[in-house]
Amino acid sequence: MNNKKAVVVCSAAVFSSVSLLLGGCGKESDNGKIQIEMVQYKPEAVKAFEEMEKRFNESHDDIELKIESPNDAMTVLKTRFIKEDVPDIIGIGGDINYSNFVDSDMLADISDFEGLSTIKQAYLDIDKNLEFVPMEGTYAVPYVANAAGILYNRTMFQENGWEIPTTWDEFIELLETSQASGQLPLYFGFKDTWTCLAPWNAMACDLAPADVCQQVNKGETTFAEEYRELSEKILQLLPYAQADPFAYSYNDACTAFARGESAMYCIGSYAVPQILSVNPDLDIDSFVFPANDNADEQLLNSGIDLQFCVMKDCKNKEAAYEVLNFLLEDESIQIYLDEQNAVPCKDSDFTLPSMLDGMKTYIDEGKMVDYQDHYYPSEMSVDALIQTYLMEGDTDAFLENFDKQWIRYNRDLIRKVQNYEAEHSSDERSER
Repeated sequence: MNNKKAVVVCSAAVFSSVSLLLGGCGKESDNGKIQIEMVQYKPEAVKAFEEMEKRFNESHDDIELKIESPNDAMTVLKTRFIKEDVPDIIGIGGDINYSNFVDSDMLADISDFEGLSTIKQAYLDIDKNLEFVPMEGTYAVPYVANAAGILYNRTMFQENGWEIPTTWDEFIELLETSQASGQLPLYFGFKDTWTCLAPWNAMACDLAPADVCQQVNKGETTFAEEYRELSEKILQLLPYAQADPFAYSYNDACTAFARGESAMYCIGSYAVPQILSVNPDLDIDSFVFPANDNADEQLLNSGIDLQFCVMKDCKNKEAAYEVLNFLLEDESIQIYLDEQNAVPCKDSDFTLPSMLDGMKTYIDEGKMVDYQDHYYPSEMSVDALIQTYLMEGDTDAFLENFDKQWIRYNRDLIRKVQNYEAEHSSDERSER
């Protein structure tokens, strides 16, 4: 969910058309060095990338790294594709934009990149699940992720003797206890529709299959069936939040939580810098959203916030791999983590920010699944659908509309997936 509003979601058709125009890359610079250019979509991380670029160039005599961090990277990339001016490496999120790139055959298969062996399997699996249809090979190096669940005021919890809930029933009991004490349990900023996805995604980890969108595309199930418990439970949160949460924005919610106006805030780790900008002394921790009643089956909501892909037409793949190796060094990753409060995708020993203390076990053990909205087409505006549902509360109508809108905005993809399934089922029968 982090920076969702800044990412321009492009259709597979657009990517397919521009992929035919790709030219060469990996130019030689004026000083005789191989120049590797990367365009990455996280402008808020520009200082971290400037530091890494500086360190790389100081330590390499034969390769010159140039990193661009434009404000609207996806639009910049599309424009450059049309002009046949393609970077060697792109840094993008693990969402439907990545799915479109893979589907359009624009990315290099980097299965031979040895650095992949250092990445946690959970994040490699998340990337594979983002493929519209199964593809041979690997097309991205997951770099950093974010985590979403419940942020809580650690001081308030300690003063009241509240325990961290590990089941849905315990969570509801905590909400009741907090409310009865005269303290507001939750704060929402549902005026900004995208924030409605925060509890939705976090709860879906425990209440819906991670691959539910793929199952629906195959015709194996419906959202009306798989999202019912999720839909019913998210409604139960509203009585424990401030009056009219739809009148308050994301900034309002961050400010209110920072000032101690609620004990908890259902949002991702990406909100912490905004919160601390209001109250730098606030002691924040987090816990995984306990949406079911089996603590052993609960999963962390964690998606790939940034990953690196080598473009298929890159002429200096070995040099690009050298850049990736440098970026995957523990020291480089720690630079990013320290600045952005992110979760490392690499399996190594890193210093994580204290607000992730309650999620560390899940991170270390790789007990995580992706955000559901990483599979939703932007045109469908699922955040607005959820906001309307939370206002009206008609579960049956919401689920019926969800299935209807999914077919409307994914018709071509559904056809492609079902054709793929039919072809491969036929191949399997012929082999037998």
